[in-house]
Amino acid sequence: SKKANAFFSGIGKKKKIVLFDTLIENHTTEELVAVLAHEVGHFKKKHIVWSYVLSVVQIFFTLFILSLMVFNENLSLALGGQVQAIHLNLIAFMILFSPISGITGLFTSMYSRKNEFEADAYAKTTFNGEALANALKKLSVDSLSNLYPHPAYVFFHYSHPPLLQRLTAINRKDV
Repeated sequence: SKKANAFFSGIGKKKKIVLFDTLIENHTTEELVAVLAHEVGHFKKKHIVWSYVLSVVQIFFTLFILSLMVFNENLSLALGGQVQAIHLNLIAFMILFSPISGITGLFTSMYSRKNEFEADAYAKTTFNGEALANALKKLSVDSLSNLYPHPAYVFFHYSHPPLLQRLTAINRKDV
């Protein structure tokens, strides 16, 4: 692949950590072990399980809202239909659900950024914070990351904390 990355996936007997070939080629053994420790941190902190739980809750919430709207005759009439009109109700659902989805996306991104800090802290305490910091710097260079993104942009769009925030957290003495 062209992008260096690593991730933890799965639950139960189907757990795995994936390291992309470009990550392996461009990092030292110590940096790779630090990245592995970060990914193990996601497992130890149960981030994957909780992400699955949150996804299921979001899906049920979406289906619940859809069930309230799709066969609602009063909604069809309010939208100008003469009778129950599923197509009108589906359009209304899509219009209504777009901002709701945006809000849930914000919470998902905030949760993801918190998880990244926790996995970084786990890697620091169980292996080597300096090696993790070096790996993150290389990954940032490889992906042309913005070192100084606007905080509002981070809040609305980033699933991972910006590099400088992660390095600051890794270098703190209390972690």
